[in-house]
Amino acid sequence: MEVSVAAGVVLRVVWVSVIITWAWRVLNWVWLRPKKLERCLRQQGLAGNSYRLLIGDTKESSMMLKEAKSKPMDLFHDLAPRVLPFVHQSMNTYGKNSFIWIGPTPRVNISNPEDMKDIFAKYEDFQKPVKNPLVKLLATGLANYEGEKWAKHRKIINPAFHSEKLKRMLPAFHQSCSELIEEWESLASKEGSCELDVWPYLQNLTADVISRTAFGSSYEEGRKIFQLLKDQAQLTIKAIQSVYIPGWRFLPTRMNKRMKEIDKEIKGSLMGIINKREEAIRVREATRDDLLGILMDSNLKEIRENGNTKNVGMSIEDVIEECKLFYFAGQETTSVLLVWTLVLLSQNQDWQARARDEVLQVFGSNKPDFDGLSHLKVVTMILLEVLRLYPAVVVLSRAIHKNTQLGKLSLPAGVEVSLNTLLVHHDKELWGEDANEFKPERFSSGVSKATKNKFAYFPFGGGPRICIGQNFAMVEAKLALALILQHFAFELSPSYAHAPSADITLQPQFGAHIILHKR
Repeated sequence: MEVSVAAGVVLRVVWVSVIITWAWRVLNWVWLRPKKLERCLRQQGLAGNSYRLLIGDTKESSMMLKEAKSKPMDLFHDLAPRVLPFVHQSMNTYGKNSFIWIGPTPRVNISNPEDMKDIFAKYEDFQKPVKNPLVKLLATGLANYEGEKWAKHRKIINPAFHSEKLKRMLPAFHQSCSELIEEWESLASKEGSCELDVWPYLQNLTADVISRTAFGSSYEEGRKIFQLLKDQAQLTIKAIQSVYIPGWRFLPTRMNKRMKEIDKEIKGSLMGIINKREEAIRVREATRDDLLGILMDSNLKEIRENGNTKNVGMSIEDVIEECKLFYFAGQETTSVLLVWTLVLLSQNQDWQARARDEVLQVFGSNKPDFDGLSHLKVVTMILLEVLRLYPAVVVLSRAIHKNTQLGKLSLPAGVEVSLNTLLVHHDKELWGEDANEFKPERFSSGVSKATKNKFAYFPFGGGPRICIGQNFAMVEAKLALALILQHFAFELSPSYAHAPSADITLQPQFGAHIILHKR
Protein backbone atom coordinates (compact mmCIF):
# COMPACT_ATOMS: atom_id res chain seq x y z
CA MET A 1 0.00 0.00 0.00
CA GLU A 2 2.77 2.41 0.98
CA VAL A 3 4.60 1.60 -2.28
CA SER A 4 1.55 2.47 -4.42
CA VAL A 5 1.01 5.76 -2.53
CA ALA A 6 4.67 6.68 -3.01
CA ALA A 7 4.45 5.82 -6.73
CA GLY A 8 1.36 8.03 -7.02
CA VAL A 9 3.19 10.93 -5.37
CA VAL A 10 6.17 10.51 -7.69
CA LEU A 11 3.86 10.39 -10.71
CA ARG A 12 2.11 13.58 -9.62
CA VAL A 13 5.45 15.31 -9.07
CA VAL A 14 6.58 14.26 -12.55
CA TRP A 15 3.36 15.54 -14.12
CA VAL A 16 3.62 18.86 -12.27
CA SER A 17 7.24 19.20 -13.37
CA VAL A 18 6.29 18.50 -17.00
CA ILE A 19 3.46 21.05 -16.89
CA ILE A 20 5.69 23.71 -15.28
CA THR A 21 8.46 23.06 -17.81
CA TRP A 22 5.99 23.24 -20.72
CA ALA A 23 4.36 26.42 -19.34
CA TRP A 24 7.78 28.04 -18.88
CA ARG A 25 8.79 27.23 -22.45
CA VAL A 26 5.55 28.65 -23.81
CA LEU A 27 5.89 31.80 -21.68
CA ASN A 28 9.51 32.20 -22.83
CA TRP A 29 8.52 31.71 -26.50
CA VAL A 30 5.56 34.10 -26.55
CA TRP A 31 6.78 36.82 -24.17
CA LEU A 32 10.07 36.67 -22.21
CA ARG A 33 12.41 35.93 -25.13
CA PRO A 34 10.82 38.45 -27.55
CA LYS A 35 10.96 41.23 -24.93
CA LYS A 36 14.61 40.41 -24.16
CA LEU A 37 15.47 40.57 -27.89
CA GLU A 38 13.54 43.83 -28.23
CA ARG A 39 15.55 45.47 -25.42
CA CYS A 40 18.80 44.32 -27.01
CA LEU A 41 17.87 45.82 -30.40
CA ARG A 42 16.66 49.12 -28.94
CA GLN A 43 19.88 49.51 -26.93
CA GLN A 44 21.75 49.52 -30.28
CA GLY A 45 19.62 52.31 -31.73
CA LEU A 46 17.22 50.15 -33.72
CA ALA A 47 13.57 51.17 -33.65
CA GLY A 48 10.25 49.47 -34.33
CA ASN A 49 6.82 48.76 -32.88
CA SER A 50 6.61 47.37 -29.37
CA TYR A 51 6.11 43.63 -29.30
CA ARG A 52 2.50 42.44 -29.16
CA LEU A 53 1.80 39.04 -27.64
CA LEU A 54 2.26 36.21 -30.16
CA ILE A 55 1.06 38.11 -33.26
CA GLY A 56 3.69 40.88 -33.30
CA ASP A 57 3.05 42.96 -36.43
CA THR A 58 1.38 40.13 -38.37
CA LYS A 59 -2.22 41.33 -38.02
CA GLU A 60 -1.47 44.93 -38.99
CA SER A 61 0.74 43.79 -41.86
CA SER A 62 -1.97 41.46 -43.22
CA MET A 63 -4.62 44.20 -43.03
CA MET A 64 -2.41 46.69 -44.86
CA LEU A 65 -1.57 44.16 -47.55
CA LYS A 66 -5.25 43.30 -48.02
CA GLU A 67 -6.08 46.99 -48.42
CA ALA A 68 -3.19 47.56 -50.85
CA LYS A 69 -4.28 44.61 -53.02
CA SER A 70 -7.90 45.76 -53.16
CA LYS A 71 -7.24 48.06 -56.11
CA PRO A 72 -4.60 48.57 -58.83
CA MET A 73 -2.00 51.33 -58.72
CA ASP A 74 -1.01 54.00 -61.21
CA LEU A 75 1.34 52.89 -63.97
CA PHE A 76 4.66 53.76 -62.37
CA HIS A 77 7.35 51.71 -60.68
CA ASP A 78 7.43 52.83 -57.04
CA LEU A 79 6.04 49.48 -55.94
CA ALA A 80 6.83 49.30 -52.21
CA PRO A 81 3.62 50.98 -50.93
CA ARG A 82 1.57 48.29 -52.69
CA VAL A 83 3.84 45.23 -52.51
CA LEU A 84 5.41 45.74 -49.05
CA PRO A 85 3.08 48.28 -47.42
CA PHE A 86 3.88 47.49 -43.80
CA VAL A 87 7.67 47.34 -44.26
CA HIS A 88 7.52 50.54 -46.33
CA GLN A 89 5.53 52.32 -43.61
CA SER A 90 7.77 51.00 -40.85
CA MET A 91 10.95 52.24 -42.55
CA ASN A 92 9.34 55.63 -43.25
CA THR A 93 8.38 55.86 -39.55
CA TYR A 94 11.50 54.45 -37.90
CA GLY A 95 14.15 54.84 -40.61
CA LYS A 96 16.33 52.27 -42.32
CA ASN A 97 17.72 51.05 -38.97
CA SER A 98 14.48 49.46 -37.87
CA PHE A 99 12.86 46.12 -37.18
CA ILE A 100 9.45 44.50 -37.54
CA TRP A 101 7.82 41.55 -35.77
CA ILE A 102 7.04 38.28 -37.57
CA GLY A 103 4.94 36.80 -34.77
CA PRO A 104 7.30 36.56 -31.75
CA THR A 105 10.44 36.94 -33.89
CA PRO A 106 12.03 40.37 -34.54
CA ARG A 107 13.31 40.89 -38.08
CA VAL A 108 15.93 43.63 -38.59
CA ASN A 109 15.91 45.52 -41.89
CA ILE A 110 19.38 45.59 -43.45
CA SER A 111 20.05 48.09 -46.25
CA ASN A 112 23.75 48.94 -45.94
CA PRO A 113 25.53 47.43 -49.00
CA GLU A 114 28.53 46.17 -47.01
CA ASP A 115 26.30 44.51 -44.42
CA MET A 116 24.21 42.87 -47.14
CA LYS A 117 27.35 41.60 -48.84
CA ASP A 118 28.54 40.11 -45.53
CA ILE A 119 25.23 38.32 -44.97
CA PHE A 120 25.49 36.55 -48.33
CA ALA A 121 29.19 35.76 -47.85
CA LYS A 122 28.81 34.44 -44.28
CA TYR A 123 26.03 32.04 -45.16
CA GLU A 124 26.86 29.72 -42.25
CA ASP A 125 26.13 32.52 -39.75
CA PHE A 126 23.07 33.81 -41.63
CA GLN A 127 20.95 30.79 -42.52
CA LYS A 128 17.55 30.32 -44.08
CA PRO A 129 14.84 30.64 -41.39
CA VAL A 130 13.16 27.48 -40.19
CA LYS A 131 9.94 27.35 -42.17
CA ASN A 132 6.48 26.28 -41.25
CA PRO A 133 6.69 22.52 -42.01
CA LEU A 134 3.64 22.85 -44.27
CA VAL A 135 5.57 25.34 -46.44
CA LYS A 136 8.26 22.71 -46.94
CA LEU A 137 5.71 20.58 -48.77
CA LEU A 138 6.00 22.99 -51.71
CA ALA A 139 9.74 22.44 -52.20
CA THR A 140 12.92 22.17 -50.15
CA GLY A 141 16.01 21.17 -52.09
CA LEU A 142 19.25 23.06 -52.57
CA ALA A 143 17.83 26.52 -51.84
CA ASN A 144 16.84 25.51 -48.31
CA TYR A 145 19.69 23.28 -47.15
CA GLU A 146 22.58 24.31 -44.94
CA GLY A 147 26.10 23.11 -44.15
CA GLU A 148 27.45 19.87 -45.59
CA LYS A 149 24.16 18.88 -47.19
CA TRP A 150 24.02 22.15 -49.14
CA ALA A 151 27.68 21.77 -50.26
CA LYS A 152 27.10 18.16 -51.38
CA HIS A 153 23.95 18.98 -53.33
CA ARG A 154 25.50 22.06 -54.94
CA LYS A 155 28.44 19.96 -56.17
CA ILE A 156 26.17 17.26 -57.62
CA ILE A 157 23.70 19.67 -59.25
CA ASN A 158 26.24 22.16 -60.62
CA PRO A 159 27.05 20.22 -63.86
CA ALA A 160 23.41 20.56 -64.98
CA PHE A 161 23.82 24.32 -65.37
CA HIS A 162 27.16 24.52 -67.20
CA SER A 163 26.95 26.53 -70.42
CA GLU A 164 27.55 23.44 -72.58
CA LYS A 165 24.57 21.70 -70.97
CA LEU A 166 22.41 24.81 -71.46
CA LYS A 167 23.47 24.93 -75.10
CA ARG A 168 22.15 21.39 -75.58
CA MET A 169 18.85 22.36 -73.98
CA LEU A 170 18.27 25.22 -76.43
CA PRO A 171 16.22 23.07 -78.88
CA ALA A 172 13.79 22.28 -76.05
CA PHE A 173 13.60 26.00 -75.18
CA HIS A 174 12.97 26.81 -78.84
CA GLN A 175 10.27 24.18 -79.30
CA SER A 176 8.24 25.53 -76.39
CA CYS A 177 8.70 29.17 -77.46
CA SER A 178 7.78 28.38 -81.08
CA GLU A 179 4.52 26.77 -79.96
CA LEU A 180 3.66 29.96 -78.07
CA ILE A 181 4.43 32.12 -81.13
CA GLU A 182 2.27 29.89 -83.36
CA GLU A 183 -0.63 30.11 -80.90
CA TRP A 184 -0.41 33.92 -80.71
CA GLU A 185 -0.15 34.19 -84.51
CA SER A 186 -3.31 32.11 -84.94
CA LEU A 187 -5.16 34.36 -82.49
CA ALA A 188 -4.03 37.46 -84.42
CA SER A 189 -4.47 35.99 -87.92
CA LYS A 190 -7.80 37.56 -88.97
CA GLU A 191 -7.26 41.18 -87.94
CA GLY A 192 -3.48 41.09 -87.79
CA SER A 193 -3.70 41.94 -84.10
CA CYS A 194 -5.37 40.70 -80.93
CA GLU A 195 -5.74 41.59 -77.29
CA LEU A 196 -4.96 38.98 -74.69
CA ASP A 197 -3.77 38.47 -71.15
CA VAL A 198 -0.22 37.25 -71.76
CA TRP A 199 0.37 36.20 -68.13
CA PRO A 200 -1.19 32.70 -68.26
CA TYR A 201 0.46 32.09 -71.64
CA LEU A 202 3.88 32.94 -70.21
CA GLN A 203 3.26 30.74 -67.16
CA ASN A 204 2.39 27.86 -69.47
CA LEU A 205 5.45 28.59 -71.62
CA THR A 206 7.92 28.42 -68.74
CA ALA A 207 6.19 25.35 -67.30
CA ASP A 208 6.49 23.77 -70.74
CA VAL A 209 10.20 24.62 -70.93
CA ILE A 210 10.84 23.13 -67.49
CA SER A 211 8.81 20.02 -68.37
CA ARG A 212 10.91 19.43 -71.49
CA THR A 213 14.31 20.35 -70.02
CA ALA A 214 13.79 18.65 -66.66
CA PHE A 215 12.02 15.47 -67.71
CA GLY A 216 12.60 15.03 -71.44
CA SER A 217 10.43 12.19 -72.73
CA SER A 218 8.39 12.28 -69.49
CA TYR A 219 7.21 15.73 -70.53
CA GLU A 220 3.46 15.11 -70.17
CA GLU A 221 3.92 13.76 -66.65
CA GLY A 222 5.97 16.86 -65.91
CA ARG A 223 3.07 19.10 -66.90
CA LYS A 224 0.77 17.29 -64.46
CA ILE A 225 3.33 17.84 -61.69
CA PHE A 226 3.41 21.55 -62.53
CA GLN A 227 -0.36 21.89 -62.07
CA LEU A 228 -0.16 20.17 -58.69
CA LEU A 229 2.68 22.50 -57.64
CA LYS A 230 0.57 25.52 -58.64
CA ASP A 231 -2.21 24.27 -56.35
CA GLN A 232 0.33 23.68 -53.57
CA ALA A 233 1.72 27.21 -54.00
CA GLN A 234 -1.71 28.76 -53.39
CA LEU A 235 -2.08 26.82 -50.14
CA THR A 236 1.49 27.72 -49.17
CA ILE A 237 0.68 31.45 -49.46
CA LYS A 238 -2.09 30.99 -46.89
CA ALA A 239 0.30 29.14 -44.57
CA ILE A 240 2.94 31.88 -44.86
CA GLN A 241 0.43 34.61 -43.98
CA SER A 242 -0.50 33.04 -40.65
CA VAL A 243 1.52 32.86 -37.41
CA TYR A 244 3.23 29.48 -37.16
CA ILE A 245 2.15 27.50 -34.07
CA PRO A 246 4.27 24.39 -33.36
CA GLY A 247 2.26 21.21 -33.83
CA TRP A 248 -0.50 22.88 -35.88
CA ARG A 249 0.44 20.85 -38.96
CA PHE A 250 -0.64 17.64 -37.23
CA LEU A 251 -4.24 18.79 -36.87
CA PRO A 252 -6.55 17.32 -39.55
CA THR A 253 -7.66 20.68 -40.93
CA ARG A 254 -8.95 20.88 -44.48
CA MET A 255 -5.85 22.78 -45.68
CA ASN A 256 -3.38 20.48 -43.90
CA LYS A 257 -4.99 17.38 -45.40
CA ARG A 258 -5.07 18.84 -48.92
CA MET A 259 -1.42 19.93 -48.80
CA LYS A 260 -0.35 16.45 -47.71
CA GLU A 261 -2.49 14.81 -50.42
CA ILE A 262 -0.89 16.98 -53.12
CA ASP A 263 2.59 16.26 -51.75
CA LYS A 264 1.92 12.53 -51.85
CA GLU A 265 0.67 12.73 -55.45
CA ILE A 266 3.67 14.80 -56.62
CA LYS A 267 6.15 12.45 -54.95
CA GLY A 268 4.41 9.45 -56.47
CA SER A 269 4.63 10.93 -60.00
CA LEU A 270 8.29 11.89 -59.58
CA MET A 271 9.15 8.50 -58.11
CA GLY A 272 7.67 6.87 -61.22
CA ILE A 273 9.80 9.02 -63.54
CA ILE A 274 12.95 8.41 -61.49
CA ASN A 275 12.37 4.65 -61.35
CA LYS A 276 12.17 4.55 -65.17
CA ARG A 277 15.48 6.42 -65.37
CA GLU A 278 17.15 4.09 -62.89
CA GLU A 279 16.02 1.11 -64.95
CA ALA A 280 17.45 2.76 -68.09
CA ILE A 281 20.77 3.26 -66.29
CA ARG A 282 20.79 -0.41 -65.24
CA VAL A 283 20.40 -1.55 -68.86
CA ARG A 284 23.12 0.95 -69.86
CA GLU A 285 20.98 3.26 -71.99
CA ALA A 286 22.62 6.58 -72.84
CA THR A 287 22.13 9.34 -70.26
CA ARG A 288 19.70 12.00 -71.43
CA ASP A 289 20.64 15.67 -71.56
CA ASP A 290 17.66 16.80 -69.51
CA LEU A 291 18.10 18.13 -65.98
CA LEU A 292 16.95 14.92 -64.33
CA GLY A 293 19.28 12.80 -66.45
CA ILE A 294 22.27 15.07 -65.73
CA LEU A 295 21.42 15.16 -62.02
CA MET A 296 21.16 11.38 -61.76
CA ASP A 297 24.37 10.89 -63.76
CA SER A 298 26.26 13.36 -61.56
CA ASN A 299 24.88 11.72 -58.43
CA LEU A 300 25.92 8.26 -59.64
CA LYS A 301 29.41 9.56 -60.41
CA GLU A 302 29.69 11.03 -56.90
CA ILE A 303 28.70 7.69 -55.34
CA ARG A 304 31.17 5.71 -57.50
CA GLU A 305 34.04 8.05 -56.67
CA ASN A 306 33.41 8.19 -52.92
CA GLY A 307 31.74 4.88 -52.11
CA ASN A 308 28.08 4.13 -51.53
CA THR A 309 27.99 5.13 -47.85
CA LYS A 310 25.29 6.93 -45.91
CA ASN A 311 26.57 10.49 -46.42
CA VAL A 312 27.65 10.18 -50.07
CA GLY A 313 25.41 11.17 -52.95
CA MET A 314 21.71 11.95 -52.82
CA SER A 315 18.88 9.66 -51.78
CA ILE A 316 15.79 9.17 -53.93
CA GLU A 317 13.95 11.53 -51.56
CA ASP A 318 16.66 14.14 -52.13
CA VAL A 319 16.36 13.79 -55.91
CA ILE A 320 12.58 14.23 -55.65
CA GLU A 321 12.98 17.46 -53.65
CA GLU A 322 15.50 18.83 -56.16
CA CYS A 323 13.07 18.04 -59.01
CA LYS A 324 10.30 19.92 -57.21
CA LEU A 325 12.62 22.89 -56.71
CA PHE A 326 13.77 22.82 -60.37
CA TYR A 327 10.18 22.91 -61.40
CA PHE A 328 8.84 25.56 -59.07
CA ALA A 329 11.80 27.97 -58.96
CA GLY A 330 12.66 27.60 -62.65
CA GLN A 331 9.13 28.19 -63.84
CA GLU A 332 8.30 31.07 -61.50
CA THR A 333 11.47 33.10 -61.97
CA THR A 334 11.37 33.21 -65.76
CA SER A 335 7.63 33.72 -66.14
CA VAL A 336 7.61 36.82 -63.92
CA LEU A 337 10.73 38.20 -65.66
CA LEU A 338 9.06 37.81 -69.05
CA VAL A 339 5.70 39.25 -68.07
CA TRP A 340 7.19 42.43 -66.56
CA THR A 341 9.52 42.77 -69.56
CA LEU A 342 6.55 42.75 -71.94
CA VAL A 343 4.69 45.25 -69.74
CA LEU A 344 7.66 47.64 -69.57
CA LEU A 345 8.47 47.36 -73.27
CA SER A 346 4.78 48.00 -74.04
CA GLN A 347 5.04 51.15 -71.97
CA ASN A 348 8.42 52.15 -73.45
CA GLN A 349 8.07 51.77 -77.21
CA ASP A 350 11.49 53.29 -77.93
CA TRP A 351 13.23 50.50 -76.00
CA GLN A 352 11.02 47.90 -77.66
CA ALA A 353 12.12 49.23 -81.07
CA ARG A 354 15.80 49.23 -80.02
CA ALA A 355 15.56 45.64 -78.78
CA ARG A 356 13.83 44.49 -81.98
CA ASP A 357 16.40 46.22 -84.18
CA GLU A 358 19.17 44.41 -82.29
CA VAL A 359 17.45 41.00 -82.57
CA LEU A 360 16.90 41.46 -86.31
CA GLN A 361 20.49 42.62 -86.78
CA VAL A 362 21.87 39.54 -85.00
CA PHE A 363 19.41 36.88 -86.24
CA GLY A 364 17.29 38.40 -89.01
CA SER A 365 14.31 36.06 -89.37
CA ASN A 366 16.43 33.02 -88.52
CA LYS A 367 16.11 30.81 -85.46
CA PRO A 368 18.07 32.39 -82.55
CA ASP A 369 21.18 30.37 -81.61
CA PHE A 370 23.09 30.11 -78.33
CA ASP A 371 26.11 32.21 -79.38
CA GLY A 372 23.92 34.93 -80.87
CA LEU A 373 21.94 35.26 -77.65
CA SER A 374 25.15 36.18 -75.81
CA HIS A 375 25.62 39.14 -78.20
CA LEU A 376 22.25 40.76 -77.41
CA LYS A 377 23.55 43.74 -75.42
CA VAL A 378 20.37 45.88 -75.52
CA VAL A 379 18.15 42.91 -74.64
CA THR A 380 20.46 42.10 -71.72
CA MET A 381 20.33 45.69 -70.45
CA ILE A 382 16.53 45.59 -70.59
CA LEU A 383 16.32 42.30 -68.68
CA LEU A 384 18.73 43.55 -66.00
CA GLU A 385 16.65 46.70 -65.52
CA VAL A 386 13.42 44.71 -65.33
CA LEU A 387 15.01 42.50 -62.65
CA ARG A 388 15.98 45.64 -60.77
CA LEU A 389 12.53 47.20 -60.83
CA TYR A 390 10.55 43.96 -60.57
CA PRO A 391 12.67 41.30 -58.79
CA ALA A 392 10.94 37.92 -58.65
CA VAL A 393 11.56 37.61 -54.89
CA VAL A 394 11.03 40.91 -53.08
CA VAL A 395 12.38 39.95 -49.63
CA LEU A 396 15.14 37.57 -48.51
CA SER A 397 15.29 36.69 -44.81
CA ARG A 398 18.02 35.00 -42.79
CA ALA A 399 18.02 33.60 -39.25
CA ILE A 400 20.74 34.00 -36.61
CA HIS A 401 21.34 31.03 -34.31
CA LYS A 402 24.21 32.48 -32.28
CA ASN A 403 25.29 35.98 -31.23
CA THR A 404 26.70 37.52 -34.41
CA GLN A 405 28.47 40.76 -35.28
CA LEU A 406 27.23 42.51 -38.44
CA GLY A 407 28.99 45.80 -39.08
CA LYS A 408 28.19 47.98 -36.06
CA LEU A 409 25.37 45.72 -34.89
CA SER A 410 25.70 42.92 -32.36
CA LEU A 411 22.75 40.67 -33.19
CA PRO A 412 21.58 38.13 -30.60
CA ALA A 413 20.55 34.57 -31.37
CA GLY A 414 16.86 34.35 -32.23
CA VAL A 415 16.78 37.48 -34.40
CA GLU A 416 16.20 37.40 -38.16
CA VAL A 417 17.58 39.86 -40.71
CA SER A 418 15.71 41.00 -43.79
CA LEU A 419 17.23 41.99 -47.13
CA ASN A 420 14.40 43.83 -48.84
CA THR A 421 15.44 43.31 -52.45
CA LEU A 422 12.66 45.52 -53.79
CA LEU A 423 13.47 48.44 -51.48
CA VAL A 424 17.22 48.22 -52.08
CA HIS A 425 16.73 48.07 -55.87
CA HIS A 426 14.64 51.25 -55.65
CA ASP A 427 16.79 53.09 -53.11
CA LYS A 428 17.53 56.61 -54.38
CA GLU A 429 20.64 56.87 -52.20
CA LEU A 430 22.10 53.89 -54.07
CA TRP A 431 20.64 54.38 -57.57
CA GLY A 432 20.01 58.13 -57.84
CA GLU A 433 16.86 60.21 -58.11
CA ASP A 434 15.72 58.20 -61.14
CA ALA A 435 15.68 54.93 -59.14
CA ASN A 436 11.97 54.38 -59.85
CA GLU A 437 12.32 54.98 -63.58
CA PHE A 438 12.86 52.39 -66.33
CA LYS A 439 16.32 53.23 -67.66
CA PRO A 440 18.13 50.19 -69.11
CA GLU A 441 21.05 52.41 -70.14
CA ARG A 442 22.23 52.37 -66.53
CA PHE A 443 23.48 48.82 -67.27
CA SER A 444 25.27 49.74 -70.51
CA SER A 445 28.66 49.01 -68.89
CA GLY A 446 27.51 46.11 -66.74
CA VAL A 447 26.22 45.68 -63.20
CA SER A 448 29.36 46.83 -61.38
CA LYS A 449 29.38 50.24 -63.11
CA ALA A 450 25.62 50.64 -62.58
CA THR A 451 26.03 50.07 -58.84
CA LYS A 452 29.35 51.93 -58.50
CA ASN A 453 30.79 48.64 -57.17
CA LYS A 454 28.42 48.68 -54.20
CA PHE A 455 26.40 45.59 -53.31
CA ALA A 456 23.03 46.99 -54.35
CA TYR A 457 21.77 44.52 -56.98
CA PHE A 458 20.88 40.93 -56.15
CA PRO A 459 17.84 39.65 -58.08
CA PHE A 460 19.25 36.11 -57.83
CA GLY A 461 20.73 36.45 -54.34
CA GLY A 462 24.47 36.66 -53.86
CA GLY A 463 27.62 35.09 -52.47
CA PRO A 464 28.39 31.37 -52.70
CA ARG A 465 24.66 30.58 -52.52
CA ILE A 466 23.67 32.69 -55.52
CA CYS A 467 20.86 31.05 -57.52
CA ILE A 468 22.33 28.11 -59.43
CA GLY A 469 19.75 28.49 -62.20
CA GLN A 470 20.27 32.18 -63.04
CA ASN A 471 21.96 31.45 -66.40
CA PHE A 472 19.19 28.99 -67.29
CA ALA A 473 16.58 31.71 -66.60
CA MET A 474 18.44 34.39 -68.56
CA VAL A 475 18.99 32.17 -71.64
CA GLU A 476 15.33 31.17 -71.64
CA ALA A 477 14.17 34.79 -71.24
CA LYS A 478 16.47 36.05 -74.02
CA LEU A 479 15.30 33.37 -76.44
CA ALA A 480 11.60 33.92 -75.69
CA LEU A 481 11.92 37.70 -75.97
CA ALA A 482 13.93 37.47 -79.21
CA LEU A 483 11.26 35.29 -80.84
CA ILE A 484 8.42 37.54 -79.65
CA LEU A 485 10.20 40.63 -81.00
CA GLN A 486 10.80 38.89 -84.35
CA HIS A 487 7.09 38.18 -84.80
CA PHE A 488 5.17 40.89 -82.93
CA ALA A 489 4.97 44.51 -81.90
CA PHE A 490 2.97 45.03 -78.70
CA GLU A 491 1.38 47.72 -76.57
CA LEU A 492 -0.58 47.88 -73.33
CA SER A 493 -4.31 47.39 -73.61
CA PRO A 494 -6.58 50.13 -72.18
CA SER A 495 -7.91 47.36 -69.92
CA TYR A 496 -4.48 46.74 -68.37
CA ALA A 497 -4.52 47.23 -64.58
CA HIS A 498 -1.10 47.69 -62.97
CA ALA A 499 -1.11 45.57 -59.82
CA PRO A 500 2.21 43.93 -58.85
CA SER A 501 1.62 41.48 -56.01
CA ALA A 502 4.13 39.39 -54.06
CA ASP A 503 2.41 35.98 -54.10
CA ILE A 504 5.63 34.07 -53.35
CA THR A 505 7.00 35.78 -56.49
CA LEU A 506 6.15 39.25 -57.84
CA GLN A 507 3.19 38.62 -60.14
CA PRO A 508 0.60 40.77 -61.96
CA GLN A 509 -2.46 40.40 -59.74
CA PHE A 510 -4.97 41.19 -62.50
CA GLY A 511 -2.96 39.73 -65.37
CA ALA A 512 -1.13 41.55 -68.16
CA HIS A 513 -3.50 42.61 -70.93
CA ILE A 514 -1.53 43.48 -74.05
CA ILE A 515 -2.39 44.13 -77.71
CA LEU A 516 -0.23 42.10 -80.10
CA HIS A 517 0.38 43.19 -83.71
CA LYS A 518 1.75 40.67 -86.21
CA ARG A 519 4.84 41.84 -88.06
